[in-house]
Amino acid sequence: MPAFAQTSAQAPQDTGIEEIVVTAQRTAQSLQDVPIAVSAFSAEALQRQQINNPLDIQLTLPNITFTKGNFTGSSFTIRGIGDLCVGVTCDSATAIHVEGMPLFGTRLFEAEFFDLERVEVLRGPQGTLFGRNATGGVVNFVNAKPQMDAIHATGEVEYGNYNSLRVKGMFNLPIGDTLAIRVAGTYLKRDGFTNNLFDNSRIDGRDLYAIRGSIRWEPTPNTTVDAMAYYFREDDDRSRVQKQLCQRDPTGVLGCLPGRSEFGTTNANSTFAGTLSSREFLTSQAGPAIGSIGLGSLYGPDAYSSAINPTDVRTVNTAFTPNYFAEEQQYMLRIAHDFGSMKVQATGMYQKNAVDSQVDYSLAVQNRAVYQPGINNLIGLAQVLPQFAPTVAAILPNGANGAICSSQSEFTGTGAFGGNKQCSNVPLVFDRSNEERRSWTGELILNSQFDGPFNFLLGGIYVDQNLPENSYFVNGFAIDYVAGVLGAATALGNPALGNVYLGTPFFRNNTDEYTLKSYGLFGELYYNFSDSVKLTVGGRYNNDKKFVRARSTLASFPVPANATNAFASPFVGAFDADPGTPGNQLFQERRVSFSEFTGRAVLDWKISDDSLVYASYSRGYKSGGINPPLQPIFSVPDSFAPEFVNAFEIGSKNTFLDGALRANITAFYYQYKGLQLSRIVARTSVNDNVDATVYGLEGEFIVQPTRGLAFNFGASYLKTEVNQDKFLSNPRDPSGGRSDAVIIKDISNGSNCAVINNGAGGQAATAAFVTGANNAINAGAIPGLQAGAGLRGPTAFPSDSGINGATGAFGICGVLQAVGAGTQFQTLAAGVETNLRGNQLPQAPTYKFSAGAQYTAEFDNGMSMVPRVDLAHTGESFGNIFNGLINRIEGYTVINAQVQLNGRDDRWYLRGFVQNLTNNNATTGLYVTDQSSGLFTNIFTLEPRRYGVAAGFRF
Repeated sequence: MPAFAQTSAQAPQDTGIEEIVVTAQRTAQSLQDVPIAVSAFSAEALQRQQINNPLDIQLTLPNITFTKGNFTGSSFTIRGIGDLCVGVTCDSATAIHVEGMPLFGTRLFEAEFFDLERVEVLRGPQGTLFGRNATGGVVNFVNAKPQMDAIHATGEVEYGNYNSLRVKGMFNLPIGDTLAIRVAGTYLKRDGFTNNLFDNSRIDGRDLYAIRGSIRWEPTPNTTVDAMAYYFREDDDRSRVQKQLCQRDPTGVLGCLPGRSEFGTTNANSTFAGTLSSREFLTSQAGPAIGSIGLGSLYGPDAYSSAINPTDVRTVNTAFTPNYFAEEQQYMLRIAHDFGSMKVQATGMYQKNAVDSQVDYSLAVQNRAVYQPGINNLIGLAQVLPQFAPTVAAILPNGANGAICSSQSEFTGTGAFGGNKQCSNVPLVFDRSNEERRSWTGELILNSQFDGPFNFLLGGIYVDQNLPENSYFVNGFAIDYVAGVLGAATALGNPALGNVYLGTPFFRNNTDEYTLKSYGLFGELYYNFSDSVKLTVGGRYNNDKKFVRARSTLASFPVPANATNAFASPFVGAFDADPGTPGNQLFQERRVSFSEFTGRAVLDWKISDDSLVYASYSRGYKSGGINPPLQPIFSVPDSFAPEFVNAFEIGSKNTFLDGALRANITAFYYQYKGLQLSRIVARTSVNDNVDATVYGLEGEFIVQPTRGLAFNFGASYLKTEVNQDKFLSNPRDPSGGRSDAVIIKDISNGSNCAVINNGAGGQAATAAFVTGANNAINAGAIPGLQAGAGLRGPTAFPSDSGINGATGAFGICGVLQAVGAGTQFQTLAAGVETNLRGNQLPQAPTYKFSAGAQYTAEFDNGMSMVPRVDLAHTGESFGNIFNGLINRIEGYTVINAQVQLNGRDDRWYLRGFVQNLTNNNATTGLYVTDQSSGLFTNIFTLEPRRYGVAAGFRF
C-alpha cells in the first residue's frame, strides 16, 4: 500500500492512485478489497523507494522490523512476533513464500531483489491458507511472469561508494502465441563496510549473483503452466557480526558486566577456554606439576587485557578474516486450469540451500605474552613426559617462539592433531556456522467461482524436508591446548590409553539429520449476505512430525594421537546407539509430533465502492521442536512446546477525494500462548515458552493531489508484554538482583551459578561459605580433586557494574552444591530466576512512522524528472526478553533520497541516489552470548551511507 504504482498502462488523469492486485487470500483481488492487513510493493515502488533487499523493506512498513541474527539467521518481526526461536527444528514465525509456496531456511533475505512483480506483506497470523501456518505473518515474493505480447528487455548498471557495482537485467522472449520464456539476473560486488585495524584491510564485503529462468505455456485459453528455476550464490568476506560490546569485568567472573554497553572486550578468564587452561583448574585436576603448564592464572592478566575494541561500529581489530558462503536453488512447476465454475491449481517446489560462515569469535586480538610462560613450561615438560609431545607437535610445531596453531573447523573431529590447523603469530579464536537443507513441497488448491452468494476454497499441502548437516563450531588455540594437556594428563593416570588428546579439540554442536514431514488440509467458505456484506469462515488441520539426530562435543573423550577420525576412537563413550557407525555413540535421537486445528472468521462490509470495514478472528499455530543437545552441565527440557495466538482485528480501507486519498487503518489484539524464545545455555541455544499479550494500531495513507505530486505516510503503535509469572535466570546477572548472592564462575566448564543464603548473615555469611568450600578444594579435601589450586574467596564487582551488592568468585558449582546440602546455602545451577511478567517482547518498538514524497516533472520533449525523498523512524525497543537498560535498542531514523531522469516513453533512465543520508549506524538487533564465552553482546546495525549513480533501459 505504500507503493505509488503508476505505470505506462495507467490512463492519463489529474489524480488517482493505481490499484495493486494481490493474492493475499490465494486469489487475485484488489488490495483495497482484501479484508486483512496487507501491504504491497509494485516493481516500480521497489525502485523508487530504494528497496533493494529485506533490510530496506522493513523501514517503510508499520509494526515491522528486520535484523540479522546469530548463526547466519535473521528475524523479520511483524507486530512484535519474530523468529526468536533458535535451532534447526524451529519454524519461522514470519513465513517466507515465493509464488505462495513456503521456503525453508532460505537465503532469499540475503539476496538482492530483481525482476519482481510485487512483494506482499501480510500482517497477523495466517492460520488457514498459507504454507505450514505462520503466527507473525507472511512475506510473499511474486516474480514477474513471461509475457507473450512481444520481446521485452531491461537492464541497469549502478556504481556507488565502497566501489559498489550492481547489475540487473531481464530478457523476455515469446515463442509463438502460447509460449514465452523470461530470464533475469542480478550481480553485486562491493568492498567491505568495515575497516580492520589489525592489517589495515576492509572486510564485510559482498560478492554475489542470482539468476532466474521462467517459462509460461498456455496450451488452451483456460490452462496455464508455469515453470521456474532460481539459483543464488554468494562467496565473500561478509561478517555475520558487525560489532561486539562489553563493559569489561575486571574480576573475570562474568566477563562482561550488566551495567551498560561499552566498547570493551570480555575478560578471557571468564571463558571456558580460560578456565580450563588455567593453572588453578589444571592443578585441581592433576596437581601442581601439570598446573604449571597452565596458560595463565584466573587471578592474573587475561589474554584480552590489552586488546583494543575501536569506538566505531565500522572499525574492528581482528587477526581472523571472515568468510561467507551461501547458495540456494529453487525449482517450481505450477499447473492451473479454469473450468468456469471451478479453478484448480497444483504446484510443486523443490528447494536446496546451504550456508557456511566463519568469523572471529571475540572480534579482538589476544595477547600472546600472557600465554608464553605456560607454553615454555609445556615444551619443557614434553621433553620429560612423552605423553605431552603430540600436543606440542600439533599446536607448537616451530617451538616456543614460533607460530602457534589452532584446529580448523572440520568434520573428522581431529583438528590440529590430525593436521587440520591454521597457524598465526597470535592466538586465534573463531567460530563457524554451517547448514545444508533440502525440501519438497506439493500443494493443491480448488476454489469455486459460482454466481450465487456461496463459494468455497479447498486445499492441501505436504512438506518433506531434510537437513543432512548443521554444525556450530568454536575454535581457538586455548581450546586445543586444553584438549591436548587434559588428554596427556589422562594418559598419565592410565598408561594403557597410550598417547591421547581429548576430542573434539574444539566445540561442535552437530546435527547430522533433521527431518520434517508435515501436511495441512485447509478450506474456506464465503457467503455474501448481500452485495456489500460477506462472511468468510476457514479452518485448517495441521500435522507435523520432526526427527533429529544430534550431538555436542568438546574435549569429551580420549582419542589416539594418530587417529584420522576422532569419532572412531575406541574410547568415544559408553553409550552405543549403533556400534557399526563411528561416532554414533555420541548422538542423541529424538522425535516429536504435533497436530492442531487453526482457522479464521472474517466479516466485511463494503460500505461503498470506496470504503470497506471488516472484523476478523484468526487462530495461528507454530509447531514446537527439539532443543539442541547440551553437554552434561545443566538440565533443560529436551523439547519446547508449540505456540498459539488468538488474534482479533478490525480495520477500514478507504479511498477519498475522487481517488486522490487512500487511508487504511487497522487495530488488533493478540493473546499469545507459549511464545517461543531462545537463550544461550552451555554454548547452546535453549528455547523456552512464555505467554504474552500484544495489541496496537496501524495506519497507511497515500495522498496524490495532482498527477505529478504524491505523498505517503505510515504510522504504528505497538504494546507487547509477558502476561504470566514466568521465571528464568538472566545470564547477564545470575544473582537475580539478590544482594546476599555470590556469583560463581565454574572453573570446570566456564558457566555461572549462584550461591544464595536462605538464613541469617546476609552477604557476609554467603561469602564465608564460598571461601570455606574453596579452601577445602585447595587443601585436597574434596574427593577427586588435587590440592594446591589456590582458589580465593569472593570479591566485589565494580560499583557501576549493575550488580545489586552480590559478589563473585571462581569455584566449582558441584562442590558448592554438595558442601551446602542440608544447610542454609543453596547453589542454583543457572542462577537466581527472575520474573518476566510485564516485560516487553524483543524487537517490538512502541512507535514507528514513515513518510515519503515525490514529484514528477514532465517536459515537453516527453522526458520527465522524478525527485523523491523518504524518511523512516523506528522507535526504541529491547534486544531480548530480560529488557533493562543494557538490552535497550535506541530508536533511529533513516533518510533516503534520489532523483531520476526518464527518457521518452520511459525507454531509458539515469538516477542519482543516496541511502541512509545521515550515515546512521544504529543497532537493529543484539544477541547476548553464553556465560562460558564471556557474555559479550553481538550487535547488528544498519548499513552505512551509500550513494551512487545508475543507468538503465527498458523496452
